[in-house]
Amino acid sequence: MLAEQRARAIVELVNQKGFQTIDALAGEFGVSPQTIRRDVNSLNDQGLLRRRHGGVELPQQGENLAYPARQQLNLAAKRTIAQLLAADVPERASLFIGIGTTPELCALALVQHAQLRVMTNNLNAAMRLARNPDCDLVVAGGRVRNLDLDVVAGEAHDFFSRFSVDIGIFGVGAVAPDGTLLDFSLDEVAMRQSLMRHCRQRFLVVDHSKFTRDATVRGGHITDASAVYSDRPLPSLIRAMLATAGVRVVVPTLPPTSGEQP
Repeated sequence: MLAEQRARAIVELVNQKGFQTIDALAGEFGVSPQTIRRDVNSLNDQGLLRRRHGGVELPQQGENLAYPARQQLNLAAKRTIAQLLAADVPERASLFIGIGTTPELCALALVQHAQLRVMTNNLNAAMRLARNPDCDLVVAGGRVRNLDLDVVAGEAHDFFSRFSVDIGIFGVGAVAPDGTLLDFSLDEVAMRQSLMRHCRQRFLVVDHSKFTRDATVRGGHITDASAVYSDRPLPSLIRAMLATAGVRVVVPTLPPTSGEQP
């Protein structure tokens, strides 16, 4: 395994299981503890993970991972979600696209759609969609968060309120067990809530890991969505809430188990 591949795998393992010791990682990847220490030092310097005595952990609870780490985290799951969502977006639709890595991949999945009109504060998503000369693309103005390449503060708060669109596509930092939507800053929540108020359908894109994560700022509830797209079946309590509220849930169709007819 190449060093870059191993680093991505370390980030995903720590995200899934929490604190990992140097020795455990060395055993997991079949390399020396010295090699793992170099990997951990590099990941710490990049802000992707946090070095701790004897091992490595996620950034402090309530902090988000750096954007490059999030782009690699659960990548296959996010691509699955993006394809599910793209199948439900008609051509010639008007869209909002919010911040985050899953909305960015949704933008990529929509590149071949004809005559979309898209308003976004996610510069990563905008760069994906800019490849399609047929897409009418409007980007929020204001101060850019350099590491995330998005716009969430100041005058950007009024951006989505200037439009009324068919579909709003958005992610969240985490979903609490009671369905509360969580993010990492007041500005992120304010932008998401503005997006949700000014679209006719609200499509939440959220991979399975968001149901076990934590974030510090509350804003809205999962039942505020019109549809929820995920890569796995949702937790049972969340499913029950959404069913009661009439919110559509879209997850991949599972292949039949052994002995079942297709």
